[in-house]
Amino acid sequence: MNMPDLQNSQLIILVALSSALILIAAWGFQLIGGYSPCPLCLMQRYAYYFAVPAAIAAIFLLSMNHDNIANFISVLIGLGFVINAGLGIYHAGVEWHWWQGPSSCASSGADFASEASEILKKLQTSKVIRCDEAQWRMFGLSFAGYNVIFSLILTALCFRAITVRRQNPI
Repeated sequence: MNMPDLQNSQLIILVALSSALILIAAWGFQLIGGYSPCPLCLMQRYAYYFAVPAAIAAIFLLSMNHDNIANFISVLIGLGFVINAGLGIYHAGVEWHWWQGPSSCASSGADFASEASEILKKLQTSKVIRCDEAQWRMFGLSFAGYNVIFSLILTALCFRAITVRRQNPI
């Protein structure tokens, strides 16, 4: 995709807005749609949580002509999304049963009870969110699969932003 008309500040704004929208969508699926995230799902949100304030800081730095620092932040954001894409691939593989997931994805995270009656009560009320079962799929991709796609797109935007010369100040 050729984007010669976009400046580095516009690309970083796009990264910040996209990351915020992805987080809003994730929280919407969770709170409105009732899709509880597993531990791996929650970990995949970290890159987006980092990207929003970091991109805002980079935009601010660009407006003050601190391009080198802003570019460094863009690289950090991009590397975060590369790692996130890898985590998404790992999670999708766990969902497709290509490999074993972490042991934290097989428990509810509830505290251990000391008496048998308490254990039984907790087992009846606890909902286990498993990492190896996709809760939702569209066109064959789960949330983890879409995370891979979004992370790679945002990685490309971050690295494109550092290669684009700024034409005009913000």
